[in-house]
Amino acid sequence: MTKPRKSRTFVSLLLDVAVPVASYYLLKGGFGLSAVAALGWSSVVPVLRTGWGMLGQRDVNVLPPLILLANLAGLLLSFGTGDARLMLVKDSAVTSLVGFALLGSVVLGRPMMTATLRPWLIKGDAGREAAWERLRRGSPAFRRAELRFSAVWGVAFVGECGLRIVGVYTLSVDTMVWLGTVVMIVTMVVAFVVSGALGAVPMARMIGTGGGGVDSVDHGDGVLEAEQNSSLTGSTPG
Repeated sequence: MTKPRKSRTFVSLLLDVAVPVASYYLLKGGFGLSAVAALGWSSVVPVLRTGWGMLGQRDVNVLPPLILLANLAGLLLSFGTGDARLMLVKDSAVTSLVGFALLGSVVLGRPMMTATLRPWLIKGDAGREAAWERLRRGSPAFRRAELRFSAVWGVAFVGECGLRIVGVYTLSVDTMVWLGTVVMIVTMVVAFVVSGALGAVPMARMIGTGGGGVDSVDHGDGVLEAEQNSSLTGSTPG
């Protein structure tokens, strides 16, 4: 299970990051296309990949359609205005929309990143899946960690959007094509580390204990304490 997952991650990074950046410089420098045309054509692969991924998706997840619609709307708007900087802002708009959607899902108590986090923590194991369900129903600490995971990614995406917009209108287009990618990668690495420490790791520990036979008590410091469910009715020191 680990190798296929790593392979999918590598392919995703290749198609969504490496190919668009390389395509831009190849189309602009090698074929003489304008910055707008090069940016537009370099966005085709990620758009097609997102659309193809949606067709094979079984679980309902609003993130891929949101990303696809934002990309398509940004491309249409950018080609209509002929503004290369606006096309770069389009990328920031996508991440900001995703970020605000994630934060909104946290406020509503339906964290969107759970669709990505759950398979990673369960690892296809029936026992871990059962523990997830028990903890999600009965552990406030587990639920809070789940919400924190999505909240961290939401804040990261919104912050990354702000940084890239500043860069787009203060630096050259050619510089921001590669620098924007660097900002995105750094943001994802930081978000991965922080969300893991605040969300995924505590959740994995709880799932590892089985999450069964306990009533979860959530203390102010976020530490999960287990009270044994051994029903010793009226048991008092004899």
